[in-house]
Amino acid sequence: MNIESKKLIFRTKEESNRNQVDEFLALSPAHRFFSFLSLSRKINQFPRNQRKQPNSENFILERKK
Repeated sequence: MNIESKKLIFRTKEESNRNQVDEFLALSPAHRFFSFLSLSRKINQFPRNQRKQPNSENFILERKK
């Protein structure tokens, strides 16, 4: 990371999104693919809420409307 990337830049959301797209498209196809794989790995490591599985010994009563 160079010193230029540490500057605080104020942009609109559209400008920021466009800049991200342009930087991504500037990569070679191979780098794009590996960037995608890296992002996929990071997403899988992201903590998420685990749904509790209902206990099979319990039953659920549902009220019809």
